[in-house]
Amino acid sequence: MASFDPPSTLKPAQVAAAMIEHGVTKHRTRGDVIFFKAVAAGVMLSFGGLLSEIVSGGSGGINQSNPGLVKFFGGAVFPVGLIMIVLQGQELLTSNMMIYPMACIKGAVPWWGLAYNWIIVTFGNLCGSLFFASVLTKYTGVISTPPYNAYAVTFAMHKASEPEWHQIFLRGIGCNWLVCVAVWQGAGARDTVSKIVALWVPIMIFVTCGYDHVVANMFSVPLGILFGADLTVAEYIRKSLIAAYLGNIVGALLVALPALYFYGADHHPAGALHAAEAGEGLNEGPGSDRSSGEGEKKRADVYEVS
Repeated sequence: MASFDPPSTLKPAQVAAAMIEHGVTKHRTRGDVIFFKAVAAGVMLSFGGLLSEIVSGGSGGINQSNPGLVKFFGGAVFPVGLIMIVLQGQELLTSNMMIYPMACIKGAVPWWGLAYNWIIVTFGNLCGSLFFASVLTKYTGVISTPPYNAYAVTFAMHKASEPEWHQIFLRGIGCNWLVCVAVWQGAGARDTVSKIVALWVPIMIFVTCGYDHVVANMFSVPLGILFGADLTVAEYIRKSLIAAYLGNIVGALLVALPALYFYGADHHPAGALHAAEAGEGLNEGPGSDRSSGEGEKKRADVYEVS
């Protein structure tokens, strides 16, 4: 009997169903597990941010004649952070801004779960980013010499001081539109290499274009402040963090809502909301389903290709 390999990419409707079920899995995961996964995600994304600053800040000679090329170099290396996050299954706020609304709108999880997750992941990502900026970057001295330290200050000012509030907000929309496209494409790819490529392209675009990612800025802006940027924490929160946060939400919805409209009409997670509201799975250990066998079966059902 002839055998056929499954397609290397899931259909859009299958990806939409996977996103909704992924929201249920996140909702059923213990809060402490979510928090520490978010801390790890903040660290992983900061690895990409540090690498991008080293490449961009150390390319001053090229920047004089080809500034666009330096932006591309920085954008080309930054995606390693999101790639590590996705492959390790960690918690990143900006992707949850797409996943949770999809699950809530379809009735798979209650709306209070969205706020609960976003609050935990926000502080987890912030803790990981601040730890990396202070302990693994500033106090290790890896960029404490010119031109890297000066670039860290300049970059922080460029992100949180020079633009107007509405500009950061709009940049946040463009950023998370691309980030969520990257996560969507990564979810649709079946093998690791395909996932890496699917994630890399949109992230490279947003970094090269200079859009604002709220979690990436949790590393780069505090790092600039640590190196002496003329910027207060209050100004960073008021002008950068809030504006980028809200813009990122809008950008995520620009992926989530059309996806539900186009592909999610026929997906009905039967009984998921009732089970979530009853508290099933919320305090049953790190595993996201009541048993590993049940979880594997659900995931197999989501990703099955006929």
